[in-house]
Amino acid sequence: MTDLKKQAIVLGGGLTGLSAGYILSKAGLRVRVFESDATVGGLSKTIEKDGFRFDLGGHRFFTRDKKIDNFVKDLMDGELLSVHRTSKIYMRNKYFDYPLRPVNAMFGLGIPTTMKIIADYGTEKVRRFIREKENISLEDWVVSNFGRTMFNIYFKEYSEKVWGIECSSICAEWVAQRIKGLSLSKAIKNAFFRFSGKDIPTLADRFVYPQLGIGRISERLREEIERNNDVYTGTSVERINHSNFRIDSIEVKRQIPPYPPLVKGGIGGDLSVISGEEFISSMPLTSLVRMLSPAPPHDVLDAASKLRFRDLVIVAIMVDRKRVTDQTWIYIPEKKIPFGRIHEPTNWSEKMAPDGKTIMVMEFFSFKGDKIWNQTDAGLVEITVENLEKLGFIMKNEVIDSEVVRAPRAYPLFEVGYKKHCDELYDYLSRFRNLHIAGRSGMFRYYNMDHAIESGIDTAEKIIENRTQNTEFRSQNEVFV
Repeated sequence: MTDLKKQAIVLGGGLTGLSAGYILSKAGLRVRVFESDATVGGLSKTIEKDGFRFDLGGHRFFTRDKKIDNFVKDLMDGELLSVHRTSKIYMRNKYFDYPLRPVNAMFGLGIPTTMKIIADYGTEKVRRFIREKENISLEDWVVSNFGRTMFNIYFKEYSEKVWGIECSSICAEWVAQRIKGLSLSKAIKNAFFRFSGKDIPTLADRFVYPQLGIGRISERLREEIERNNDVYTGTSVERINHSNFRIDSIEVKRQIPPYPPLVKGGIGGDLSVISGEEFISSMPLTSLVRMLSPAPPHDVLDAASKLRFRDLVIVAIMVDRKRVTDQTWIYIPEKKIPFGRIHEPTNWSEKMAPDGKTIMVMEFFSFKGDKIWNQTDAGLVEITVENLEKLGFIMKNEVIDSEVVRAPRAYPLFEVGYKKHCDELYDYLSRFRNLHIAGRSGMFRYYNMDHAIESGIDTAEKIIENRTQNTEFRSQNEVFV
């Protein structure tokens, strides 16, 4: 497409937007991707500092979809490692296997508690057999599938720590999707009979991972797009102009000088108006709605205002030791420890740190503006090191360096009733003939990495299919003329 008005515009340079841009580029379309951050990848990026590399929480790639599996493996061409997953839960000053292994639970929690877990589970099974109860909240779903004791011991405290709200306010639909197909009986079956869990993502014991961090997938997508097209980082979308339910243009602001022209032959500057034919948005759904000009009706804006995101603060600690743990993840449910999850990137790939060194990554779940978010970097590092010492992982004098990263709007917050608000936004946005929303933030859905990539690919393929059909229709009309 040589006419810039006919280009495809992608809002957001995470996995979804980049996957869409990649497919469109491969099809020969003119594509431009705009990302507000200084680098691509969104939450699936890798930070590098003095030879140490870490992801924003550690993201594994696992899929049952052969098409997506082949897509990623072809893209990465030899960069992927096969990693064995081994995870622990730390609570009550003990470590428990995750997923659950009953023998481990008996020695850890004690036989009376374990028997109570099993009895509660049996009671719930009987209740469900007599009368099926609708699960509205996370609490309802977990109690129904695991029993009240298991909910109180593990799920309640950890879930409230992660999401910042009570379990009775978290939508059941989210947890059902997150650990789809998993119940206490299946977890026990996995523990005793050691089936691979390949049909249950929560139990999958192997995954693939790029040698230099998960961000390499996004970087590779960018490299491929930029063979013939453009990816702009440090460029935020400020306004989305439309008329007659059709997007006409976007207004973007360059955040990092110098400001070269975004249009060939144009004038450089921090603000530019970009026209296009098709627009794909993977930016947060609520932001998209608020940027529309003219503004949407009041009820649409009201629905958007009721959807919230959970923010994330990452603290990485570089350690003068070859390895600290042998785990993929360590989950920390108890609120007395401020971070919720730990991972050690060198257990995923040895290339994530210089020889003889390692790196520990802690996730603090937060709301922008709260005590954790507003804490200084130095303060967060001090809190983190202090707690790692208490847990027996490291000594303060082993710390070489640190890095703090704040990730706003990291996860959609699935509060009870959120789907109604989403449906209202979907209905309004579906009226725009050339606007396509996709991805985790773009659709306000819980997407793993494979789903995010799939969403971008599917969106691009639909655009290509529609263009092909329209071209064929015009050609047929020309014959009749």
